[in-house]
Amino acid sequence: MPYPAGHREEVRKRIVESARRLFNRRGFESVSIDSIMAEAGLTRGGFYNYFESKSDLYAETLGCFFTDPNWKSRWKGVQVNLASDDAGPQIVRAYLSRQHFDDVENSCPMTALPSDVARSDERVKTAFETVFQAMVALLGRNLKSGNRRREETAMAIAALCIGGMVVARSMNNRDLADRLREAAKDVALTLGGWNGKRRG
Repeated sequence: MPYPAGHREEVRKRIVESARRLFNRRGFESVSIDSIMAEAGLTRGGFYNYFESKSDLYAETLGCFFTDPNWKSRWKGVQVNLASDDAGPQIVRAYLSRQHFDDVENSCPMTALPSDVARSDERVKTAFETVFQAMVALLGRNLKSGNRRREETAMAIAALCIGGMVVARSMNNRDLADRLREAAKDVALTLGGWNGKRRG
């Protein structure tokens, strides 16, 4: 009996979600294809019907709220409207939010995996770079007029967001981590000409 319509896409989505959770929890190198498939409730044998390699799968897990519309409600209480005129500051506030900080399992993989990526193959680095550039493009689109170095400024804002979250999560002292997130957020918003200082 044939599978129902949409079955293949549903299975692929389960594998990606399983990998995203495990990569965020344990890192790229520490997660095996067996564990990804087991977490998804599937057998290893089916993996290669959907992906060529773990690196290929990693490229799919790199979606975040600026590239994947399904991320819009990923972090409770955080909304980002990429079509709005103020998408840039929304991205900064969401990325450096307390909700993103607390929800490690559903993190943007760029905050969970940069050290793994640096040691990985060209396919993984290219996937990371592609998503970083997508973030930069979205941030650059909303920079206030008069900024002559749009791409460089957007890259610096993206680096503040990603790096700020990586360093904050590396700290035992929660108060210091929160202060660091807020400092990164305030500087990023100022660089973009957005100057908002909402807390959270």
